[in-house]
Amino acid sequence: MAGVGAHDPRLVGLGKAVVCHGQHCKFGREMTRLIDVMHLGRDRVIGAYEIDGLIVDPGPTTGMETLLSSLEQGPRALLLTHIHLDHAGASGSLVRRFPNLRVYVHEVGAPHLIDPAKLLESAARLYGNDMERLWGEVLPVPPENVTALAGGEMVEGFRVAYVPGHAQHHVAYLHEDSGDAYVGDVAGVRIPPHDFTMAPTPPPDIDVEAWEQSLDRVADWQPRRLCLTHFDRTEQPLEQLERVRESLRRQAALAKDRGRECFLAEVGAELDRELDPDVAQRVRQAAPPEQLWLGLERYWRKREESPDA
Repeated sequence: MAGVGAHDPRLVGLGKAVVCHGQHCKFGREMTRLIDVMHLGRDRVIGAYEIDGLIVDPGPTTGMETLLSSLEQGPRALLLTHIHLDHAGASGSLVRRFPNLRVYVHEVGAPHLIDPAKLLESAARLYGNDMERLWGEVLPVPPENVTALAGGEMVEGFRVAYVPGHAQHHVAYLHEDSGDAYVGDVAGVRIPPHDFTMAPTPPPDIDVEAWEQSLDRVADWQPRRLCLTHFDRTEQPLEQLERVRESLRRQAALAKDRGRECFLAEVGAELDRELDPDVAQRVRQAAPPEQLWLGLERYWRKREESPDA
């Protein structure tokens, strides 16, 4: 595998970090590396994070070679926030390449890593014949490589929290030494240089109330930074959590009060109004508006069918 250097355009944010323990702080080399996996050849859409040989959310198989070319050596473990293909699709292929690779995932998601048939069936309903182009091959992960999490554990120097809402099997990881929180999709889609945020609400698991509780849970960590898959880190963690809360409420209300065409028109107009065209394109790639509608329409329909749910 290729060596890593500052010239590599896929690596973002090497440098210095301030690490504090109580009142004692020191400057050191940045503990986290953001690796842009260049989804469909476009930067700032999907990012994986590497910390001392651990990979948080490796991304889809279509970006696996980009990921591996940016590492000095093979990964020793994967920390998955959830099993959606843009976050975890490469897991089985990585285990095939590195048979001793440990994969951490929430206990609800673990069976679908081991046998991804239902996961792929669900994804195919959204992506149809575009599955291969978007995500590549999705291989099963042998059960002996999987460690199931419930939330509340300490693994590999990370504190684990169960944070449902975007997905019922979503977890977040707080790196104890740095104070960085790896939050998957819980903290939204935010493409630099803008702070504008969308709540990614694809089917089938959206739960607005649970998501808001998860935002509170992450805030209780008082993290130094939030590390987003879509995309990059933010040093305004509490502000970002409020941005996604506001977006989630706004999108949910819009989906409840308006039909599909109106929802798509208003979301599209907001993206075009708030963002540069190239950034709006990346947000649409990371969180397609049609999927935002489908997830929230399903959420409200389930609420109507089971008002006490």
